[in-house]
Amino acid sequence: MTTEFFMAMEPPTCTHQEKQVAVIKGKTVFYDPPEVAAARQKLEAHLAGHRPPKRFERGIQLVVKWCFPRGRHRDGEYRTTRPDTDNLQKLLKDCMTAVGFWKDDALVASEIVEKFWAEIPGIYIRIEELA
Repeated sequence: MTTEFFMAMEPPTCTHQEKQVAVIKGKTVFYDPPEVAAARQKLEAHLAGHRPPKRFERGIQLVVKWCFPRGRHRDGEYRTTRPDTDNLQKLLKDCMTAVGFWKDDALVASEIVEKFWAEIPGIYIRIEELA
């Protein structure tokens, strides 16, 4: 099974890495600051329209191309500034789990991630079951 789609949107630049910590009544609590909560909500809303009819249940390869508004950069030029790809991916995969693409993102056995400056901002995603 393979799923492939492009979500035309301005990709969020805040990441899972920005979680906050508080101590409440002696217990450590982790929470999303408002910017991360908004990014999570935005990603889940866009992903919901692309959820496969059946969850992936076997190992998969995940290909993601993050396309950020190009500004002064050339279309297709690699983005070599923050946010880091690993932090972007963590939030995305958590959202894909929440929306129902798979039971657990541990199924992602192969991952290809790139980030670019692009004329058309968005996130390209291809998920392919491994043999």
